[in-house]
Amino acid sequence: MIKYIKYFIMMIAGVFAFTSSVNAADIFSEYELNQNEVIFQKSTYKISSIDPTPETNLFGSTYPGLRGSNQLVVYTQNFGTSTGTNEFGAEAIVEGNTVVSLSGADSLIPINGVVISAHGRAKTWLNNNIHVGTKIYINKAEKVITAITTSDSYIFAAKEKIEEAQTMMNYYQNNSLDYNEKPTKELINLSKSCLRKAQRNSVHAKEYALRAMDYANKALATAIPYKESELKGIWIRPTSTNKDEIIETIDKLSKIGINNVFLETFYHGKTIFPSTTMKSYGFTAQNPAFNGSDPLKIWIEEAHKRNIKVNIWFEAFYIGNKPQINTEILAVRPDWSNVNLKNADSELPIKSTSEHNGYFLDPANPEIHTFLKSLVSEIIKTYHPDGFNFDYCRYPQSVYAKYSYYAMSNWGYTKYAREEFKSQFLQDPTEITFGTKLWYEWDNYRRDKVTLFIEEVSKICRQNHTIITTVVFPNKNIALETKQQDWSTWSDKNYIDGFTPLYLTCDPKTIKSMVFDMLREMSPKTKLYAGLFVTFMDGSAEDLIRQIHETRKLNLGGVILFDLAHLQEKYIKSLTTSVFSSNSCSTIQINSENCKRKRYGRG
Repeated sequence: MIKYIKYFIMMIAGVFAFTSSVNAADIFSEYELNQNEVIFQKSTYKISSIDPTPETNLFGSTYPGLRGSNQLVVYTQNFGTSTGTNEFGAEAIVEGNTVVSLSGADSLIPINGVVISAHGRAKTWLNNNIHVGTKIYINKAEKVITAITTSDSYIFAAKEKIEEAQTMMNYYQNNSLDYNEKPTKELINLSKSCLRKAQRNSVHAKEYALRAMDYANKALATAIPYKESELKGIWIRPTSTNKDEIIETIDKLSKIGINNVFLETFYHGKTIFPSTTMKSYGFTAQNPAFNGSDPLKIWIEEAHKRNIKVNIWFEAFYIGNKPQINTEILAVRPDWSNVNLKNADSELPIKSTSEHNGYFLDPANPEIHTFLKSLVSEIIKTYHPDGFNFDYCRYPQSVYAKYSYYAMSNWGYTKYAREEFKSQFLQDPTEITFGTKLWYEWDNYRRDKVTLFIEEVSKICRQNHTIITTVVFPNKNIALETKQQDWSTWSDKNYIDGFTPLYLTCDPKTIKSMVFDMLREMSPKTKLYAGLFVTFMDGSAEDLIRQIHETRKLNLGGVILFDLAHLQEKYIKSLTTSVFSSNSCSTIQINSENCKRKRYGRG
């Protein structure tokens, strides 16, 4: 209860601070370097837009956060509380005129600063020229950004990392009776020694500061202890049909410490196993990449031998971004396609430009519910998985309601939905104006259809003692407004056992805020497992450690990594140092007496 009171106080303080904020893009327009600073890197780049709107940045108007392809966009709090961007960019959070952290998507916008967000070519420039500690100068009139990395920048970054490692270590010292802090403390001391050398010599500040940061990063890896009761999961898109290769992958996951896999089983409208349900509907019976084998059977049998649970990752209403041909679902049943208002009378499947040109099924159509439920039942009765992880239980994304063409970007205007809604409310949804009473009935109609699907598959899972979790968008209001996804109702009505939201960011502050938002809106009976996107976004190993630390502090059920294909060696090394390994110091050479088996305790 205390932590929630503190959170509300912080929120109230934030509201008052916001009212007195100024346009941060005007704050740091002139160069302000100290006399002894040495410049190591300096670069400029053209800004595409500052606080974009559909009118001022037409090129980005169909993309999340209104940031278009190859654009560099600057966001102040005049835009909102967060950028709203997708996972295909990079972002730098700036406070004052200093970069305080790097993120990837939907970053919180600081009151006293900005977020620099970049995609494509601009992302490449950002990654090459902006680091923690870099000083940022913005010429608003010319729309030019200047990034300068100096000796002070490196010293700032080293101090931040040392303080972070110290704070993390102190937290576990105060919250665990058997915590072994010695390895972390030794690394912090080495880091501080290098920092002192950097502070004494500006010319060599970069060299010594980088050494300090390296030691501090290693300290972070040792700081978080192992927690046995925690779910340690990973999403996997299977690629192999060879049993030996699958076993090799499972053994690798076991050594890392993974205890739950979320195996993509029905995706892009196809199954990885030979499906009698798909065949009975005249659809492609199995993804051709897996013809002649049954990888799902191998995965479940071999994972269970190693005490690893298998959850079926199931894409419900999304069926891929390739044109539907031959016996693919929408080629056989084009009337099952979801359509937007702009194309309400189309006889052909419509793709969503904001969803990577993907095609979606209509959640309102009961025939589709019956088909998907049959597929779920087939998987449970044939393979007996440990759980189901339902993804894409929603409509395609629309833009925010505050934008003028919100209504035109909405989805669900299928022949079936229009006729059923008109029979109940005496008006075709295509004739409804946004903001009217009927519009809200139309919203509820679509949300209820998704919720009905969740209720139906929940009954199937519960009857067969199978855990049910769902991938959701963590911001409740945005999920309701732009995706017709009412996940708080699923929790309140106990249709699910847990949420697995994907946090599309590398920033620990952002994920902390998002988790708080979800906890306020969900039933305490529902577990929360944080889906971490750091690996997909190629964030640092330290970013991953920071985010796991935030989930530990909030006592969540565990974490799930997205995904195996992006699990580089740098992440494996950090995870197996301590946080996923019951053997402390497994990959960092510290005195042997410091490497005794330690446990963080049970959650």
